[in-house]
Amino acid sequence: MLAQIVLFDGFDPLDVVAPYDVLAAGGGLAGGALAVELVSAEGAREVPSGSGLLTLRATARLDPGRADLVVVPGAAGQLSDDHESGEDSVMTLLARAARSPLAGLLAAAVERPEVTVATVCGGSTLLAMAGLIGDRPATTHRLGLAALAATGARVVDARVVDDGDLVTASSVTSGLDLGLHLLERFLGAEVAHGVEQLIGHERRGVVWRAAGAAR
Repeated sequence: MLAQIVLFDGFDPLDVVAPYDVLAAGGGLAGGALAVELVSAEGAREVPSGSGLLTLRATARLDPGRADLVVVPGAAGQLSDDHESGEDSVMTLLARAARSPLAGLLAAAVERPEVTVATVCGGSTLLAMAGLIGDRPATTHRLGLAALAATGARVVDARVVDDGDLVTASSVTSGLDLGLHLLERFLGAEVAHGVEQLIGHERRGVVWRAAGAAR
C-alpha cells in the first residue's frame, strides 16, 4: 500500500509531519505493508512551507494511479476569513493551491474509487475550493469552518470525519489522530495501537461517520 502526502508552496509542516510519522511507523510495524512518500504536483523538488517555517523535499510527483492513500495538508500563514486579505494569509495560500496544477491531480485521486483522500486542517478547504467536496460531510480547523461551509460542504465539528473515500481532520494536531485512524482502518487495530504506544498519544473524540441513528 502506498500513501502519498502532498506538499505545496505554503503548506503547514505539522499537517505533513504528524501523519507522515504515524503512517511510516505503522508501515514499519506491519512489515512494510505501507510505504509513505512526500510528493508535489511538479515532482521532486524543495517545497517551502508557509510562515517561513520548514522546507521539505518532495521525492516524487503526486500520482493517483499509484497511490492508495493521498493526504492533503493545510497552509501556514496569517489567519483570515478573506482570501484577498494578503499574500501570506492561509486562505490565499489554499486558494492559490486550488488553482494550481495540483487541483487536477487531486481531482483524479477523488475520482478513483480505489483511492482514499484524507486531509488535515485546511486541506479540506483546499479540496472544496477546487470543487472536489461538494456537499459531502467534512471538517477543518474551527477558525475555518465558516469558510468551508461557504463552499457547500456539510460541515461537521468533529476531530476526524470519515466519509468512506474522503477522511478529513480538524486542527493541526489532529494529523496524529487521522494517521492512527487510517492505520486502524487499513492495517488493523493492533498496528494502530502499537503506534499509539510508540508515540505516546491517545486519540481524542469520536470519529464521525454518517451511520447509525441520528440525534
